[in-house]
Amino acid sequence: MRACARAMGVRCHAHGASVAASASSGAAKRAVQFRPCIDIHNGKVKQIVGSTLKDSGDVSAETPATNFETETPSSEYAEMYKRDGIYGGHAILLSKDDATMRAAQEATRAFPGGLQVGGGVNPTNAGVLLDAGASHVIVTSYVFRDGALNEQALREMVNAVGAKRLVLDLSCRKDANDGKYKVVTDRWQKWTDLAVDGATMERLAECCDEFLVHGVDVEGMKLGIDLDLVELLGQFCPIPVTYAGGARSLQDLDLVKVAGRGMVDITVGSALDCFGGALKYDDVVAWHNEQKLLLA
Repeated sequence: MRACARAMGVRCHAHGASVAASASSGAAKRAVQFRPCIDIHNGKVKQIVGSTLKDSGDVSAETPATNFETETPSSEYAEMYKRDGIYGGHAILLSKDDATMRAAQEATRAFPGGLQVGGGVNPTNAGVLLDAGASHVIVTSYVFRDGALNEQALREMVNAVGAKRLVLDLSCRKDANDGKYKVVTDRWQKWTDLAVDGATMERLAECCDEFLVHGVDVEGMKLGIDLDLVELLGQFCPIPVTYAGGARSLQDLDLVKVAGRGMVDITVGSALDCFGGALKYDDVVAWHNEQKLLLA
């Protein structure tokens, strides 16, 4: 990580310090944001239970538990987010096929600078996604090898896109053996030894602009948020971070705001009516806009 710190220079340290100071004070200096999503599998927009993803090598044979599937193109969702001024969402490629890559690019072209893209991102294809309009690329699996963080691979990603356009995905599960949250990679199938804690986030903040953290144990289940994880992120994360997993109501959004000390943004997926759920997308957008007014 020291090599990344030297490469990023003063910008990274200043960026982290300002956010960390706000987090440690317990008083947010920013509005909590709703971060939308577009999950794409086999070229189609879907909402799935993330823990059921399996890498079979044949996308047509993959059968993850699916909460929602539509023929509506990814670009229409992106245009909706653009219309409502909801920036910083993520489009996630859940399968390794050309149709899914095309759908991701169609979404970013529909909302230039408004979406981050993740899923199989590496130094070779990152530029294609950024050129198609992605604001950032999101990376997990590429920077891990054999269950451990690979600093050389991380430097390659930073050199390829720059820290200001890189989001590190620290999606994690709680390890029953020690009670710590550990990063899981390769479509959340493989455990790593990297704990999501204050020390890890402080080190990795030197090399990226934001973190994205799915609570994999609850993701896609609409059973409520992983409160312990949100509290951890709110207490220790020194840069912007988005939590995803289990949100099902406006009360859950308020809970993330409080538990995350106003420092953790929130993604809602399967619970939204635009993805077949009961929570009205328009109500979540109104909640998002209300957060900005509260700081005005």
